[in-house]
Amino acid sequence: QVQLVESGGGLVQAGGSLRLSCAASGRTFSTYVMGWFRQAPGKEREFVAAITWNGGSTYYADSVKGRFTISRDNAKNTVYLQMNSLKPEATAVYSCAARRGSGYYTVPLFYDYWGQGTHVIVSS
Repeated sequence: QVQLVESGGGLVQAGGSLRLSCAASGRTFSTYVMGWFRQAPGKEREFVAAITWNGGSTYYADSVKGRFTISRDNAKNTVYLQMNSLKPEATAVYSCAARRGSGYYTVPLFYDYWGQGTHVIVSS
């Protein structure tokens, strides 16, 4: 069982930056693939980024490539999402997710554990 708690959301102007954190409970965090997803009002949840269990590989949605960076610190049981050059369309609830194993996943269905989410609002 893994519990995930996101933090770092808030209000930022377009062009600004935010760093989201996702703290995980348990001693097996390093065995989990981690992902970030977002859900804007009235829209479906969409994949943002994922990182393999050892941080060796990262994957991004085309819409955030070059601006967002996912990373993890297994010693701190934490995964991060650095978001730069934010655009108003990035406004959403951002959630982290975990799945035990290797590889990476862009589909929410394949993740077993989810955090409650943190709100990000980008003003124009």
